[in-house]
Amino acid sequence: MTTFDDREHAFEEKFAHDQDIRFRVHAVRNRLLGLWAAEKLRLPPAEREPYAMALAQADVAKFHDDDIIHRIMGDFFAKGERITEAEIRAQLEALLETAKRRIASKP
Repeated sequence: MTTFDDREHAFEEKFAHDQDIRFRVHAVRNRLLGLWAAEKLRLPPAEREPYAMALAQADVAKFHDDDIIHRIMGDFFAKGERITEAEIRAQLEALLETAKRRIASKP
């Protein structure tokens, strides 16, 4: 292999690694957001983890925050609860940092 080939291969590996980390961070963040929303919705403890996992899995392929935000807002509306998009976005940002720390601390 030439030096150029080595560099290209290294960049490809780094890109794949970065994408994997991004995927895992978003999955953890979305699960944490689901747990937060489930608590706010006063779901019974037995229903909180399944609700959180459903949110995490629903957004896995897309990474679009708007989809998960609208789903949560719809769930709040269905329960007659109020929440703003800004509240959910603020929680998303806070939980993103938490998720990054959790993923970084895993070997």
